[in-house]
Amino acid sequence: MVKVYDAGNITEAHIVRGMLEAHGIEAHVGGHYLQGGIGELVVQGFAAVYVEDTEMVAARSLIDAYERGEL
Repeated sequence: MVKVYDAGNITEAHIVRGMLEAHGIEAHVGGHYLQGGIGELVVQGFAAVYVEDTEMVAARSLIDAYERGEL
C-alpha cells in the first residue's frame, strides 16, 4: 500500500477514504490510535489514507479534484 493523502485529522481522512471507495478504489485510513496521544499539541501527518500501489494514479486524480472542490 502507498500513502496518497495526509489529512488534517482522522475525520477528514475518513471523508477522503469514503470518496475514493465511492469511486471504486479500496482505501485504508491509518493513524487512528495516534490521535489520542497527541493531547493539545498541534501535530500534522498522523492521519493518512492509503491505497494499493496499482490504484495510486487514479486515487491521486480524485484527491486532486476533491482538493479543488470539484467533488
